[in-house]
Amino acid sequence: MPPRNQDFGLKKSGGARSGSVINFRQTVNSGSLRRSSAVLPSVLTFAVIVASGGLLLMIEKGMLNSMETPPPRGYSKRSGYLRQTRHLEPAVDAESQILQEIRNRTIRTMCGQKNMPHSVWSLSPLQRKTLLQHILVNDEHRFLYCYVPKVACSNWKRVLKVLSGALENVDVNIKMNHKSDLLFLSSLKPEEIRYRLKHYFKFMFVREPMERLLSAYRNKFGEIKAYQEKYGAEIIRRYRKGHAKDTAVAGDDVTFAEFVRYLLDEDVDRMNEHWMPIYNLCQPCAVSYDFIGSYEHLESDADYVLQRISAPPHVHFPERQTWYKPVTKETLHYYLCSLPQKLLRELLPKYILDFSLFTYPLPNTTTEYCRH
Repeated sequence: MPPRNQDFGLKKSGGARSGSVINFRQTVNSGSLRRSSAVLPSVLTFAVIVASGGLLLMIEKGMLNSMETPPPRGYSKRSGYLRQTRHLEPAVDAESQILQEIRNRTIRTMCGQKNMPHSVWSLSPLQRKTLLQHILVNDEHRFLYCYVPKVACSNWKRVLKVLSGALENVDVNIKMNHKSDLLFLSSLKPEEIRYRLKHYFKFMFVREPMERLLSAYRNKFGEIKAYQEKYGAEIIRRYRKGHAKDTAVAGDDVTFAEFVRYLLDEDVDRMNEHWMPIYNLCQPCAVSYDFIGSYEHLESDADYVLQRISAPPHVHFPERQTWYKPVTKETLHYYLCSLPQKLLRELLPKYILDFSLFTYPLPNTTTEYCRH
């Protein structure tokens, strides 16, 4: 059984135990030692691989010599289909396919290690509960979708509601109800879950980890009063000097640094879904996803999924809402470079599996880079 918590201190006490993962601990002060987060035995190696730009180091070290080259999941007809339907530039389509193949290889290599979960039933009860509550089911088109908050999940839920007949079309101007008219895998019996996991098309979408985190911060603490009252007020009382007993805190002015300090003290398995790592939400080692799309190629990847599940011609992926405020590279650069570097160094291990498994480079926040 995989570890329920994730910790980053390299403990050389006789090697890895059966059913556990080698732990890594950063050289930090004693106050940081209680912070935990899940990790693979070779996760720091793969973080370097990803940060350096791909699979070259893996090839150099001979790590792929014993592996068969797997075909990109779900790409048998994709290239021609996408260029035909969306008239995409071949270079754009090729880039998406290359990223998909690199991601598949990385996931297969890392998840193939014996200490990783290889089925839903090998997860801890809490991990399994979280996973099953985030997988949506469509029986008519025989697919499972693991939704990740802040990765276009509201629009995918619109698509599911249209496919089930609960919504007339994806462009209907209504507030999204994230629970009603949706079938969650958690509501089914174990034998029904097993059947669907084995026979249905399974997909999920990912996003650059820090961009997703910043999007959640700006949305929840800048716009949603319920989050300000529940999380914002507690964060301010906990991390802002002189406010420990302040009952009048509104929670609407949480700084990004305060939010990060809060994340560092949180167990990743118990985080709110909007900032829980994607790995913990969808467990890509326990579930063999047929397709992992990305927010960066949302339009083309969504088109492929709709074609793959045989969605009716009138069903399309919704356009971005006019009120949506995207996280630009400049905005992310500003927030990360304004963050104390010690906090960022301690934060990255919490999301290292998202960086490494989904092949996102680690953020560059060197002094020279942040000057520009």
